[in-house]
Amino acid sequence: MDAGLGSSSDLQSQVEEIEALSAIYGDEWCVIDEASRIFCIKISDDTCEPKWSVCLQIMLPEDYPSSAPPIYQINAGWLRGPDRIKLSNSLEELYLENVGESILYLWVEKIREFLIERPQCANTGKLPPIKHGEAVTDRRSTFQSHLAPVVTPKQVQRVIDKLYENKKIASATHNIYAYRIYCEDKNTFLQDCEDDGETAAGGRLLHLLQILDVRNVLVVVSRWYGGILLGPDRFKHINNCARNILVQEGYTETMVRSL
Repeated sequence: MDAGLGSSSDLQSQVEEIEALSAIYGDEWCVIDEASRIFCIKISDDTCEPKWSVCLQIMLPEDYPSSAPPIYQINAGWLRGPDRIKLSNSLEELYLENVGESILYLWVEKIREFLIERPQCANTGKLPPIKHGEAVTDRRSTFQSHLAPVVTPKQVQRVIDKLYENKKIASATHNIYAYRIYCEDKNTFLQDCEDDGETAAGGRLLHLLQILDVRNVLVVVSRWYGGILLGPDRFKHINNCARNILVQEGYTETMVRSL
């Protein structure tokens, strides 16, 4: 088959695929630039609260689907680090399994499946997993961080309650915490902090979360006072413990990838 016939065949396949997607997804399917064959579709999971959605932007090369993949970009402010890489990998694997075929419907449904299976969605009413950082001691004061993924204030309280079931944590002089929850549908944050008697420590901890632009996470730092005043060093230890556990759990990774 010569190049001209190939291009004609690809163009016909694209027209048929776009018509089918428009019929299936209705208003969710959007034409950005018809001449350049740029489109987007919003995929949401309405079973989750807060609602999660992804906007998949696609540009179709002239030789798609016969010999080239769609060029795509995943737009979702809440989707970061390992989760973004995992979703990109799954789309690319799906393409490689179906080279030469129309792939967009499979991609959209793969993203929808990804949203439904998100643990933050599935477990909004359940206790999320809690991670603990390494303890740091300075002049007999000990600091230890704890972290949990959260998407609702109710989860924040459940994590705090669970931590206080641990007698050692409950006996800490201070349990300072801060959290940030991203509300994707409103493009806003739910965030708050608690000093627990360590004046200004909660606000400083929340400021750290804002600077690092971490989302959907609660960080608690326990301090057991050893009888020697540390001055400003106590804030340094609190923030270092928090930063270390955020790095350890991958919350500071912001890798973005598109074909």
